[in-house]
Amino acid sequence: MTLFKKVSGVVLATAVLCTGCSKAPKGEERFASFPTYNGQDLELTVDDSGTHFALWSPEAQAAQVLLYDSDVDSPVVETLDMKKGDQGVWRASSSEQLYGKFYTFRIKYDGKWLDETPGIYAKAVGTNGKRAAIIDFASTNPPSWDLDRGPAIDNITDAVIYEMHHRDFSIDSTSGIQNRGKFLALTEPDTRSPQGARTGIEHLKELGVTHVHILPSYDYNSVDEAHPELNQYNWGYDPWNYNAPEGSYSTNPADPAARVREMKEMVKALHDAGIGVVMDVVYNHTANNDDSNFSLTAPGYFYRHREDGTYSDASGCGNETASERQMMRDYIINSTKYWAQEYHIDGFRFDLMAIHDIETMNQVAAALKEVNPDIFIYGEGWTAGDSPLPVEQRALKENVAKMEGIAVFSDDIRDAVKGHYSNEEDRGFATGKPGNEETVKIGIVAATAHP
Repeated sequence: MTLFKKVSGVVLATAVLCTGCSKAPKGEERFASFPTYNGQDLELTVDDSGTHFALWSPEAQAAQVLLYDSDVDSPVVETLDMKKGDQGVWRASSSEQLYGKFYTFRIKYDGKWLDETPGIYAKAVGTNGKRAAIIDFASTNPPSWDLDRGPAIDNITDAVIYEMHHRDFSIDSTSGIQNRGKFLALTEPDTRSPQGARTGIEHLKELGVTHVHILPSYDYNSVDEAHPELNQYNWGYDPWNYNAPEGSYSTNPADPAARVREMKEMVKALHDAGIGVVMDVVYNHTANNDDSNFSLTAPGYFYRHREDGTYSDASGCGNETASERQMMRDYIINSTKYWAQEYHIDGFRFDLMAIHDIETMNQVAAALKEVNPDIFIYGEGWTAGDSPLPVEQRALKENVAKMEGIAVFSDDIRDAVKGHYSNEEDRGFATGKPGNEETVKIGIVAATAHP
């Protein structure tokens, strides 16, 4: 599991050893033998013949879908037993279109029923993301959504990117914004502070930025959406449901459609203002270990482990995902494509990108360019610790030449200009420390050859 503690007002993750590591694999042979499946019907499909559920879980001994009338604190209204088919996929169907219902999956593994999970592909969830929801996504589209487009730029170097956190950007009581800390904050025009300063989207427009890089906006774990009055905070680097918007940024976390609709309205408002949206994505680790949605679906498969069976931890948050395994690679590709298609996201920033392998990142970039040729991808070209993934396979900054259409942050110029990132006493070029001139120069020319 991963514990979270507050340091100077920021919630950080602290890794502890997993509780079920005795069942973790000690080699790749077992996982390499798993059948894989990349059909587009995993999780949930609703069509004229009813509602269809599909779960990839090749080692499950049994699997079920549990249906509910509400997102929390209500009994199961129906249980659907799933049947195992080809390629490790379990299936169940209802002849009804179950719009408005909530559901979870559970599998029997090693003789025991594991805890319920909304599934790893859940695209709509209720309060705190415990149950997935069945909604009509077409009904969540803002007016003229089919005409919505982000700004066109000739080169990624033309982008002027402003990094922002939804809550931070609008939460202050003097912001003049009604929906403070919410997706909808960026849809409110002509907002001002008591002194008349422009706030919200008006402030972004006057800054002249071309794109906003929004910190994680998928459903994350550490903020209790049922109690917004507690004024909780996290950056969002503790993923829970990768394909559903975060509930604390919506006006009603219990309404799955509200999350989706309000995030789309935010994206459209920014696009209408000529500003693109870059999404910060954290596929390299999950908030929890043994009780994550990945572990409750296919135990062990989606993570890397050490020789002793414990979780490897290149993220510094208790675990790391295994992008080199086909189903995890496909998951990252399909998830980013989904955000680009359903929410019109214009770019992606990958957290600790070097935990992922080069081949996965190249396939991500190729898939996204098919969705939108103008889309761009960049990330942190390092890890937060060692990894079983060989160095030559990691999406490191020194391997960037092997990744077509992918950029990396330069921590070199950052530290050279301002001082070391973790040592407050260390100064940089901007604060008078000599000896950093050449590092600043090569940062300015993006680490290309220069005189």
